[in-house]
Amino acid sequence: MFAEIIIPAALPKNYTWSVPEHLLELVKVGCRVEVNLGKSKKYAGVIKRLHQERPEFFETKDILNVLDAEPVVFEEQLKLWEWIASYYMCSEGEVMAAALPAHFKLSSETILVYNEEYGDDFSALDHDEYIIGEALLIKKELTLSEVQELLDSHNVYPVINRMIQKKVCHVWEALKQTYSPKKETYVVLNKPYDEDEQLEKLLNEDKKLQRAEKQMELLLSYLHFMRTDGEVIKAELLKKSGASDSQLKGLIEKKILRLEKRNIDRIKYLPKNVTIDFELTGIQQNAFELVKEQLQTKAVCLFHGVTSSGKTNIYIRLIEEFIKQGKQVLYMLPEIALTSQVIRRLQKHFGGYIGIYHSKFSQNERVEIWNKVKNGELRVILGARSSVFLPYQNLGLIICDEEHDSSFKQQEPAPRYNGRDAAIYFASLFGAKTLLGSGTPSIESYYNATTGKYGLVELLQRFGDLKLPAIQFVDTRSIIQKDKSKIILSPALIEAVKEVIDRGKQVILFQNRRGYAPYQVCSVCGWIPQCKYCDVSLTYHKLSNKLVCHYCGTTYPPVHTCAACGSDKFVQRNFGTEKIEEQLQEIFPEAKVARMDIDTVKGKNAHDLLIQQFEQKRIDILVGTQMVVKGLDFDNVDLVGILDADGLLHFADFRVHERAFQLMEQVSGRAGRKEETGKVLVQTSQPQHPLLQIVQQHDYKMMFTEELKKRKEFAYPPFSRIIHITFKHKIKEVVERAAVHYTNTLRNKYGNYIVGPAEPVIGRIRNQYLMELLLKLPRDGKTIIQCKKDLLEQIAILHQDKSFRSVTVVADVDAV
Repeated sequence: MFAEIIIPAALPKNYTWSVPEHLLELVKVGCRVEVNLGKSKKYAGVIKRLHQERPEFFETKDILNVLDAEPVVFEEQLKLWEWIASYYMCSEGEVMAAALPAHFKLSSETILVYNEEYGDDFSALDHDEYIIGEALLIKKELTLSEVQELLDSHNVYPVINRMIQKKVCHVWEALKQTYSPKKETYVVLNKPYDEDEQLEKLLNEDKKLQRAEKQMELLLSYLHFMRTDGEVIKAELLKKSGASDSQLKGLIEKKILRLEKRNIDRIKYLPKNVTIDFELTGIQQNAFELVKEQLQTKAVCLFHGVTSSGKTNIYIRLIEEFIKQGKQVLYMLPEIALTSQVIRRLQKHFGGYIGIYHSKFSQNERVEIWNKVKNGELRVILGARSSVFLPYQNLGLIICDEEHDSSFKQQEPAPRYNGRDAAIYFASLFGAKTLLGSGTPSIESYYNATTGKYGLVELLQRFGDLKLPAIQFVDTRSIIQKDKSKIILSPALIEAVKEVIDRGKQVILFQNRRGYAPYQVCSVCGWIPQCKYCDVSLTYHKLSNKLVCHYCGTTYPPVHTCAACGSDKFVQRNFGTEKIEEQLQEIFPEAKVARMDIDTVKGKNAHDLLIQQFEQKRIDILVGTQMVVKGLDFDNVDLVGILDADGLLHFADFRVHERAFQLMEQVSGRAGRKEETGKVLVQTSQPQHPLLQIVQQHDYKMMFTEELKKRKEFAYPPFSRIIHITFKHKIKEVVERAAVHYTNTLRNKYGNYIVGPAEPVIGRIRNQYLMELLLKLPRDGKTIIQCKKDLLEQIAILHQDKSFRSVTVVADVDAV
């Protein structure tokens, strides 16, 4: 028997291994197996297919070991991996590496680290374990190949697994590689004292215990907590009762109490129950019925509901219906920051049925959630794009909220998949339904809905029939600054902020740049400090007093003299969130100002804390980048300020108007969500810009119609499919030659669809020079599949040319 196995490496196609006789009973599709590739590289791969076809061109090697008794992934997931790999032009190994938690992926670069807490008593170990234990005691760490040498055997995984379980060592990859359950010590009454009669006798008649006052106090505390909490954890008992370890030890020696280690969840779950304590309004109820109707005939439905129309309430009602049918639901959001607000609403209604999954969780926590989804314990998963990879058993519905958001698209590394599109395909494997929700749908989704490919339901009225906030423009050309720099806070905006704060309401200010000053210029000769490794100016961060490159992350000390002319006169141009925060604190010393950008919300719960503080009105003014825009629901916000609309309108990208409309419409949607007093101020030097006029009227359909005309004229999506190809190399001439050579091989067949090659706006990042090529292909499945094949083939041919071997070629399908 042979097995096609996916290993977590970028192999163009899956490799085949043979199944030795002693493992025939153990292998199953979806199980992990240990395999050898090349001379000594070892991997934990996943079996994709078992078959009898012997490969023609190579001798197969045997599988070394089966690592799982039951599959870790189901067949639907393997089909999803295959689709992502073929659609997004990457390998299934790269998809596997993105999909599985790190603890499921072992490879031969693994290092064993000695666990100091184990000590040096190896009497409980068998012969092989003893040899490795001794070596670890001396060397403190061993590579996998060193363990193989010590035992003179290649099959060392079983030994290592036993040693990890015995806690002699752990694997250093994410430090503790193999998943270990979290344990907690519980205090339990020993027999016969778990019966009331015997316990009463002990308390009233045991003279020894009565003399040991402290132990008696501790026992009474224990019985009290036992009655109120049901279970008693050792650490909590000692803390609450103020007792010492030795007093507890005394009760254990007297055989009154005993300790018991138990596995517990790393993530606390609420009790499982469904409580819906709200009624939908008439208009919401109508939309809810329409969504259900559309989902009966269509696999995908687009739900276009304006900001603050109550989309989440309709989602909650839908989830309730699917839970009652015994199905699982995936609720996808583009940003982790959004999950914290939504999870509190969902937990209130669905308790312990719901779990969260995203990249801020530790690897151990991810494995726990993975297993809970696999055994059907969790019915609702709230997560970012990676949650589409979880092993659902019985998926009924996927809700993809804020579906227009570009954060659903993975950028680096491969697979460069779009979470929304992967979700639609994944749902189809289960015969499940997909609901795409947005206040400003993407052009592609709305086009699919208006042409009948998707169902369409629209809810164009805010909850409580509130009006959408009024948008006013502040013309920054009429405000002259002394130093001719860009205006940060106009007098009109300052006045509006003051008026709103005086009324006890809150303000959100939006600027899509973090840092203090995006660049500084020598006022004598015009020199601008730039990154050594990228062709970009450096952003000054005042808090850390450093210049930072936002492309490669390199930091530099601040520059005080010009490298070109020696002058010390620098002017800071433009402004980031840090500078706005500083100005606000000067103008409004009494107000509480906070900043929300990638620099301030680094930890696992940092964004949640900030959002909670804002909800509890402990912050008056919140300044932020895109994070403040997306789907957050604050009742008390009366003013939203967009500080630099011009910065949103001038990007060299065909989606620039769509994005600018979505951002401004979403930001303005944060205002006046409970009362009709919300307003939006937009600072711009071109208030007559046609897009700003459309934003002022909150007219999505007009924006859609205008954009569609232009897209059709220039053959951009939704009228074409785009594939964006980037070439990277450390020598500029090499990358230019490679890009031209590659493009010429495609000209005959795809000449009409090719744009480029050309140098991008930022021509060098991380010391790699870049060239770009764009293909605009017709929406014809056959042409697209053939073109992807040809592109991959030409990349392979390019790499056979010695001079281009080290050129990196990256293909991005449906690039955003």
